[in-house]
Amino acid sequence: MFKIGFDNDKYLKLQSERIKERISEFGGKLYLEFGGKLFDDYHASRVLPGFQPDSKLQMLLQLKEHAEIVIVISAQDIEKNKRRGDLGITYDSDVIRLIDAFSGIGLYVSSVVLTKYEPNPKALAFENRLKKLGVSVYHHYVIDGYPSNISHIVSDDGYGTNDYIKTSRSLVVVTAPGPGSGKMATCLSQLYHENKRGIKAGYAKFETFPIWNLPLNHPVNAAYEAATADLNDINMIDPWHLAAYGKTTVNYNRDVEIFPVLKAVFDEIYGASPYKSPTDMGVNMAGSCIIDDEAVREAAKQEIIRRYFTALRAEAAGESKSSEIYRLELLMKQAEISVNSRICAAAARKKAEETGEPAAAIELNDGTVVTGRTSKLMGCASAMLLNALKRLAGIDDDVLLIVPEVIIPVQELKVNHLGNHNPRLHTDEVLLALSISAVTDKNAALAMEQLCNLKNCEMHSSVMLAQVDENLLRKLGIRLTCDPKRK
Repeated sequence: MFKIGFDNDKYLKLQSERIKERISEFGGKLYLEFGGKLFDDYHASRVLPGFQPDSKLQMLLQLKEHAEIVIVISAQDIEKNKRRGDLGITYDSDVIRLIDAFSGIGLYVSSVVLTKYEPNPKALAFENRLKKLGVSVYHHYVIDGYPSNISHIVSDDGYGTNDYIKTSRSLVVVTAPGPGSGKMATCLSQLYHENKRGIKAGYAKFETFPIWNLPLNHPVNAAYEAATADLNDINMIDPWHLAAYGKTTVNYNRDVEIFPVLKAVFDEIYGASPYKSPTDMGVNMAGSCIIDDEAVREAAKQEIIRRYFTALRAEAAGESKSSEIYRLELLMKQAEISVNSRICAAAARKKAEETGEPAAAIELNDGTVVTGRTSKLMGCASAMLLNALKRLAGIDDDVLLIVPEVIIPVQELKVNHLGNHNPRLHTDEVLLALSISAVTDKNAALAMEQLCNLKNCEMHSSVMLAQVDENLLRKLGIRLTCDPKRK
């Protein structure tokens, strides 16, 4: 059942105010390392129901007169054709996408930084492409002894070898297409160069997860560990914050481990570090905007289970390690949940066992569970989709929304003319047939009107679905999991 647990309007207000405060704390210039996704933070929207996927972007728009964006990409990642797992596009292509998207909504992209720079052919070609687009390009290099040799790093032979990035606004947002691009190193290099020029500037980090002022074992923080199980990120009490202030806050292992190095860099640049802990560096206000703790706890538990099913599918395809699955199983035990805690999964498996056919189940936003099974006419996802629309529209189960006279010609087209071996209708074909029927059938028209009410519903299939089905369900906003089995 979907329940709002997060006040998005409050978040936008508090977050923009906090960043403005941090800018003023450093005398009017702040380099803000921006973690996570700016445009499409669907993880946050799933575990904090009410959080909008573009919330961070909307927050930046409130600051757009003061902000400019620097995009960081590793030259090594360009050479390796590294790809974003969610979009399937290379990092360099994503940089172009980000530039277009930011510019399209009025945010100023001032430059791109090529980190770990070596003049390999792909990096050179990408640089030339950026310059033709009128984008400034800077080079940062691998520094010997990084990150332990602080005296060398913070010197003319270390950060001093990097290009100085020319910026003009008080807030410089440093973002990247993915992790490991060099955002933090870019920020610290700029602090060195700004200090050499007599310009007072500061650094802060904006990461939504883990949420520092939620308990360590809170499901929302556990869901972050589930999302990064492949990276082996581990939430932990920030020992630096506890020692400095006597207060318990949550951070994650990589920031805690690197903090002594960061503090030493700050000491070298400023003479004294402005921060006593990794938590001090953050500006995240998400934890202060939770309005229903039980709702976000349940949403986060469902996310952990979804991540588990995703890892099982990846393992079946040879794309995941057993260690990732073991980590997710441990997180589920710690959260006192199992796959049966996912209502739609239990319902789909039960339906499949009863019928001997692949089955799917959806939990509607009011908690109602609707199922569907594979038949000669359509797959289990298609059957479930029609049954769900009937339930939402208040139409009796025995009413046919699409008569066989409409379905059969579509099947004949697929098999006899388009070379398909499977005559069953996929979800996109079912919706096309339903939309045609809606022209003359009142019930079909009523069912079509309910499509918007499928957003945020939880769904499970007892078998892996065709990609066309998964794509359509995602577009409808349905949160799908599947057992790692073929039909």
